[in-house]
Amino acid sequence: MVLARHWGFVMIAAMGVYPLISGATDAVPVISIHNAQFEPRELAIAPGVRTQIIVRNLDAIPAEFESYDLSREVIVPAHGEISLYVGPVDPGRYEFFNDFNRSMKGAIIVKSAGEGR
Repeated sequence: MVLARHWGFVMIAAMGVYPLISGATDAVPVISIHNAQFEPRELAIAPGVRTQIIVRNLDAIPAEFESYDLSREVIVPAHGEISLYVGPVDPGRYEFFNDFNRSMKGAIIVKSAGEGR
């Protein structure tokens, strides 16, 4: 009986269905730094949950992800990346910027799935 259950799992995996099942979870959102800009400039996340965000610096100089609203200040090395957690937070707009280049700005928008902009 146990062998039959394992064999069924092996068959599902061999048919390529397993990646569809395991890929059901959402990917970690990424904010890229490219050409001295944050991309995307606005990132939407759900309220009330702790969310991991990756900040990836594609530029050749370090940057700083700083947010007074989120109480975060992290150096992102040139051609490197950092991971940070946000929340759980209430719905709203949470600004961030690069303290090394104050013209680089963005925001994390926290809203429910059915909520408009």
